[in-house]
Amino acid sequence: MQLTFCGAAQTTTGSQHLLEVNGRRILLDCGLFQGHRAESHERNLNFLFDPTTVDCVILSHAHIDHSGNLPNLCRRGFTGNIYSTHATRDLCQVMLEDCAKIQAHDIRWLNKHAARNGKPPLEPLYSALDADRAMQQFVTVGYDRPIRVAEGVRLTFIDAGHILGSAQIVLDIEEMSSGRSFRFVFSGDIGRGGHDILRDPVLPRDVDYLLMESTYGDREHELNAGVRERMAQVIRQSIRDNGKVIIPSFAVERTQHLIYALHQLVEGGDIPEIPVFVDSPLAVSATEIYRLHPECFNTRIYEFLTEKRNPFGFDSLELIRSVPQSKELNHLPGPAVIISASGMCESGRILHHLRNHIDDHRNTVLFVGYCAPNTLGRRIRDGAATVPILGDVYPVKARVEVMDSFSGHADRSELISYFQGLTGSLKKVWLVHGEPDQSASLAAALQDLHRAGAVSVAQWRSTTQI
Repeated sequence: MQLTFCGAAQTTTGSQHLLEVNGRRILLDCGLFQGHRAESHERNLNFLFDPTTVDCVILSHAHIDHSGNLPNLCRRGFTGNIYSTHATRDLCQVMLEDCAKIQAHDIRWLNKHAARNGKPPLEPLYSALDADRAMQQFVTVGYDRPIRVAEGVRLTFIDAGHILGSAQIVLDIEEMSSGRSFRFVFSGDIGRGGHDILRDPVLPRDVDYLLMESTYGDREHELNAGVRERMAQVIRQSIRDNGKVIIPSFAVERTQHLIYALHQLVEGGDIPEIPVFVDSPLAVSATEIYRLHPECFNTRIYEFLTEKRNPFGFDSLELIRSVPQSKELNHLPGPAVIISASGMCESGRILHHLRNHIDDHRNTVLFVGYCAPNTLGRRIRDGAATVPILGDVYPVKARVEVMDSFSGHADRSELISYFQGLTGSLKKVWLVHGEPDQSASLAAALQDLHRAGAVSVAQWRSTTQI
């Protein structure tokens, strides 16, 4: 058996790992690479393998850096099954269509520059119709329900606690050529545990080979204990200043987590009933999907539901879909909280809210999630004095706050704790989905803990024999 790292190796985007066993090719995730527009388009357009030779895809979760290139894969000739959990499939239905629209917008931007430089126009990676066609290839599987996906390969999804429907991929493999039997696990993205909405990650057992994420391999999140009070302080300060709190947020999981946290603050009297707007059609759709999947919820959210209460809604919350409604938010007379996608500030309505609010010292830009290098969100987080937004340069006068405790990714200590809780021989561990410094630091820590097997950082384009 061999494993090729086709994406998310020494970077956090474009998750793709190709497993070849018993004459079959199994692709673990098919995500979009995100970075500079021109580089991203080129890397996403051209796979490191022939899509027509892939037998099946197994999807860990719906985030675009894990699922976003599936329509392109199908468009290029992949005809096999795409295995996912039920909630992941439902989220992909809205997320891939939204991604197609963003692709079309980005291509228009790229083509303006291409025309000025005398270069031929580019085509989008895929259309909304391609996204819809890809959805027809999904086969959904519940947690803890083993299913045969190829000769000698049995798949089981177990909860990763990262977003709704997120899963760790457990493959029990019988290698025909050697007669070996072993368990290969791909962690996907590992949640922190103790989540307000989701269940805790499940620890895989009897693991022989592990492909593990390392997003925060050298960083600790702030303690959860004080995050609610800190958020309340930020909102109360903006109310005193008659300003807005602008929150760039991932439409899936982070937005729903924020809605629940704000609900708790309002209900507990920690903040007054300030208007809260979720301005993202995708986030609104995703919130509706959350209500359909109680199998992913923890006990606390079950209690909300049994009491006929909505954990994802309260009186001062308004969900915005239309463009005219979104534009009206630019002229709000008083304090408000505006949650809008995308979380890395690379596209979507958040760009318009930043353009209209970032140069006012009364306002606050609150980051509650990871921002990859070379994104607008990272530049703002890192303290840039000026930033380019929609073709113009704006001074950053608004306060910038960062609350990493809302992250859906386990931090360094939590990743180490996850690793220590695993059982099995762990003959080989590869770290993926992390920037080089994060992956290298975690690899050193895990190697110190695990003398029996090798721990290494995966290299993009490299192939290893198992």
